[in-house]
Amino acid sequence: MKVKLSNGRSIPIEMHKVRIVQKTTLPPIRQRLRAMEEAGYNTFLLRTRDLFIDMLTDSGTNAMSDNQLASMMVSDDAYAGGESYYKMLDAVKDVLGFEYCVPVHQGRAAEHLLAKIFVKPGGVVPMNYHFTTTKAHFEMALGKVLEIYREDALQTESTNPFKGNLDLDKFQKVIDEYGADRVSFVRMEATTNLIGGQPFSLENLCGVRKIAEKHGIPVIIDCSLISENAYFIQQREAGYADKTIAEIVLEMMSHADLIYLSGRKSTCVRGGLIATKHKKYFDQLVAWLPVYEGFITYGGMSSKEIEAMAVGLREMVDPDIASSSADLIEYFVNQMVQRGIPAVTPPGGLAGHVDAMKFLPHIPQSQYPAGAMAAALFLASGVRSMERGTISMDRDEQGNDVLSDVELCRMAVPRRVYSMSHIDYVVDRLEWLLHHRDLVGGLEFYHEPPVLRFFTGKLKTLDNWGSRLADAFAADFGENY
Repeated sequence: MKVKLSNGRSIPIEMHKVRIVQKTTLPPIRQRLRAMEEAGYNTFLLRTRDLFIDMLTDSGTNAMSDNQLASMMVSDDAYAGGESYYKMLDAVKDVLGFEYCVPVHQGRAAEHLLAKIFVKPGGVVPMNYHFTTTKAHFEMALGKVLEIYREDALQTESTNPFKGNLDLDKFQKVIDEYGADRVSFVRMEATTNLIGGQPFSLENLCGVRKIAEKHGIPVIIDCSLISENAYFIQQREAGYADKTIAEIVLEMMSHADLIYLSGRKSTCVRGGLIATKHKKYFDQLVAWLPVYEGFITYGGMSSKEIEAMAVGLREMVDPDIASSSADLIEYFVNQMVQRGIPAVTPPGGLAGHVDAMKFLPHIPQSQYPAGAMAAALFLASGVRSMERGTISMDRDEQGNDVLSDVELCRMAVPRRVYSMSHIDYVVDRLEWLLHHRDLVGGLEFYHEPPVLRFFTGKLKTLDNWGSRLADAFAADFGENY
């Protein structure tokens, strides 16, 4: 939560005590340079031993609560009919309001099942913005993803509190052009990962529901960061300041036919689920679940994770937990803006983001400025971030790069893991890098997988700029930092 100090300054304060710690180290600059070169300038391929602060993702890296850890000790390991599943089912009913639920091993498993059941060749899936694995699954099912975001969604510097809104006029035009029968479903992502963790409003979700219901189109919500989206609604949308996070979540869910989530985010558990109010969808899921995941009562998850997810679902609507990352991200973004770092505004969920095209304006998109910035930040700090730009796109059928709408360097802020001192350190190193950005150059692939290349692809620097940046850092800070 945010607290006001006697000098009028507001800071995010941790509403928890740290009882277990994990040691980390700050490898010196030459070790970081060697690690970056061995990783092919891909932060995904760095090893933990070479990191100081890991801001690659909030997926599976959030801190679990004491109650979650305790619940794992009483799990039911039965292959079928385990009681742990029914605890999770009760939590889904109470927190999300859905009667039917199936567990899956993670969010992309849910996307695979949804693609299998709903997406037909020639079908279209309109959404407020795509996620990498979502788009891959739907396109492999021979469907077409249509991003119908509002015009200002891609403006990285903005005061619009809900850049994750779906354009309702474009939604109606999609239906008019393709016909309702070809619209597999409409998908809303809470919050929109690839454009800066930006939320959608309840007003917008109500509008989506109204149009979809009129044409018999299912509404599906990716709820991976649902509690954060609800928190932003509480803080930013008129009429919701006095509503609890739990009440807002239930209202959001009332507009959905089906939801899915990666439990690695809001519920802080390595797993996922799909929930629905419709038995026909549940029956379709159950028919395929054993083929790809497992039996209905475990669905690819361990019983320990299922127990912890049941607790995590209830805890995620606690205002202190729902706000924990969001408030620290707000502090992070504000600190960057004060130092002239081109951060994505307003602050969103998931992470602090930097507009790499503004940070590195001399690097063309064909040389992957977001990837270059993520690599440069690691060299300058030992902080692992993630590229969310053209490297995260796959090539077209002719083998050409598909340029991303935005080039973002994403620094994830896992729940209850890092403190203000960590954030201050990251901002300081970003500021140093900003003053030395002319030393940073582009990248090119030398090993490139055909799909989701950002995970395991390897790149090399153009004109050996990594070594020059390391030399400049050592000149300012010494060889031991």
